Amino acid sequence: MINRELELVKELREKTGAGVLDCKKALVESQGDLTKAIDYLRKKGIAAAEKKSGRSTREGLIGTYVHPGEQLGVLVEVNCETDFVARTEEFHALARDLAMHIAGAHPSPRYLQRQDVPKEIVEKECQIYLAQAKESGKPEKAWDKIVEGKLAKFYSERCLLEQPFIKDPNMKIEQLLAHKIAQLGENIAIRRFTRYRVGEEQEI
Repeated sequence: MINRELELVKELREKTGAGVLDCKKALVESQGDLTKAIDYLRKKGIAAAEKKSGRSTREGLIGTYVHPGEQLGVLVEVNCETDFVARTEEFHALARDLAMHIAGAHPSPRYLQRQDVPKEIVEKECQIYLAQAKESGKPEKAWDKIVEGKLAKFYSERCLLEQPFIKDPNMKIEQLLAHKIAQLGENIAIRRFTRYRVGEEQEI
């Protein structure tokens, strides 16, 4: 029984990066259910991240990824509070993972968050979705909800923070950041990113 508990704690640590005590508590709260324990730790990480979200992030590094064949590359600036955290292997791994995600995500992210999407782009998308709703044959009272749903899907596809993480599709990028904030104890933010593909026209 004890060996099984140790195995669960070890597996939970590998999957989440959380500390031993946090993993033990999560397993107790979830009655030994590993999936529920992971959800518990993620929720705890989001709560911890919200408390730290106002802190200044002036340190960090540039994460890079060049896909085999050297036809596709990414630069992403990831910030934290101190140079100490910026030098840790965990932070470097996060920056690498983010750069790899940006390179591999489909559709590729164009904006960091939905607030960054220009108003004219949002209006244009809404006009398209409204026309589609009208042509769908659905009653007029349903059109607004159809537009809202399609716009939410647009954000989830084109805004980096709302995309499912390619290494764990059950976790969005914003949840990944929240988890790392809880793990490293500092506010972490993605400031900007650029994706390059040889021969591809730069989007304006």
